[in-house]
Amino acid sequence: MAMMITLPLIFCYSAISGILLYILFKVFFYSDRRRQCLQYPPGPRPWPVVGNLPQLGTMPHQSLAAMAKTYGPLMYLRLGYVHVVVAASASVAMEFLKKHDANFSSRPPNSGAKHMAYNYQDMVFAPYGPRWRMLRKICSVHLFSAKALDDFRRVREEEVGILVGALANSGEVPVKLGQLLNICTTNALGRVMLGRRVFGDGSGRPDSAADEFKSMVEEMMVLAGVFNLGDFIPGLDWLDLQGVARRMKKLHARFDALFSTILTERRNDGTTRRLQGYSDFLNTLLSLKEKDVIDGDGGGTLTDTDIKALLLDLFTAGTDTSSSTVEWAIAELIRYPNLLVQAQQELDKVVGQNRLVTEDDLTHLTFLQAIVKETFRLHPSTPLSLPRMAAESCEINGYFIPKGATLLVNVWAIARDPDYWVEPLKFCPDRFLPGGGEKANVDVKGNDFEVIPFGAGRRICAGMSYGLRMVQLLIASLIHGFDWELPNGQSFEELNMDEAYGLTLQRASPLLVYPRPRLSPNAFRV
Repeated sequence: MAMMITLPLIFCYSAISGILLYILFKVFFYSDRRRQCLQYPPGPRPWPVVGNLPQLGTMPHQSLAAMAKTYGPLMYLRLGYVHVVVAASASVAMEFLKKHDANFSSRPPNSGAKHMAYNYQDMVFAPYGPRWRMLRKICSVHLFSAKALDDFRRVREEEVGILVGALANSGEVPVKLGQLLNICTTNALGRVMLGRRVFGDGSGRPDSAADEFKSMVEEMMVLAGVFNLGDFIPGLDWLDLQGVARRMKKLHARFDALFSTILTERRNDGTTRRLQGYSDFLNTLLSLKEKDVIDGDGGGTLTDTDIKALLLDLFTAGTDTSSSTVEWAIAELIRYPNLLVQAQQELDKVVGQNRLVTEDDLTHLTFLQAIVKETFRLHPSTPLSLPRMAAESCEINGYFIPKGATLLVNVWAIARDPDYWVEPLKFCPDRFLPGGGEKANVDVKGNDFEVIPFGAGRRICAGMSYGLRMVQLLIASLIHGFDWELPNGQSFEELNMDEAYGLTLQRASPLLVYPRPRLSPNAFRV
């Protein structure tokens, strides 16, 4: 009898144990085997130690675009000891920035964030989490909301009017357009953030302090775009072989001194401003700091360093990016005079010749909107997206992406992909026109991955709405107000359109032009 009871029990135990072992085998061994079977995406063979760093060249966005023609739109590189994946098509970018957006919402460690951006305390490089959400929420509510943008519309229109007036009075001296555009964008943002112009006397003329600030911003963008050896080969970080860390520290000290002075000045007159009901973004930040606000989600409270880091983000990301985009647009219209005439005809019909463009006019300017989109497509201000990092290992298009891998989205290459665009190297605003354009329904706000100048997903540019309004108003005003001539009898075919690489896409040679007023003289009186 005992034997008859024992045998069934043994059989049951054996069956249960077998099932459990099988499950464990499937869960652990098979998944590990699958992970081993999955391959990294294709890519060029890395060199010893330095990996693929030497193959990036001086124009990484162009080098990576050329590599993608050989290895495909999803590539794997090893930069030093760092795994890097590159997305170079709209469909691959959508996989990362939409389907796997949450997994790629943090930034990898880098010397720029450490030495220039207050050791990751800014909004751009802060790790994804409660503190980043707090900083972004502050900017979204108090600076970039529809209400805030409408409240400060008059400021943007006034500063653009000052620029247009200065150009109308420039006489027979060619102007550096990018320089004047930068003064305009910096002063417009300065009045919103600080309640005052940052540079100049309001005449719109060149200003030495403005030149210095522009050079600081440009240097920051260049340094932030450098592939620093120390970021990819940690053992070489202390040597600073390229001198990048040293330059970053010196530049940070200059920015910090500027923003510390601004904070000190505001504290000295802050009481008077509040009594007068004065309101600007810096006042809001100081008020939040004094009230010890902030976020119920663990974002913490604001410090002086947080405020200076936000000022750094906004002044660097919100000035030179806009001015360089407008400079590219005018350069393209000089190369295509027929497009300039077409845009001027639309503006004359909507606005007339007796006043300047206002933001209310912009929604009625269909061809102007197409010009803006085409400029963002062909000359994205950030050709390689700011890097993101995989929080966990994942699978993209059948390839294994390891935890900690850096993601680069080649925005420049995506917008020139012949699989998505007809004649992708040609400046052709018609492609965005409703009722016949190949991309009539495509926007630049991160919804259509064929053209994502502001990025997409959780880390999309916080100031996108502000940037769009400023760029549209500037381009419309310059097209409406002036015809454009090149100096020294230079023909439009000879205009240099070469790029200078940095975190932002600058022109290799500044645009020198003669602005020829085409409106009634009364229109330029501001």
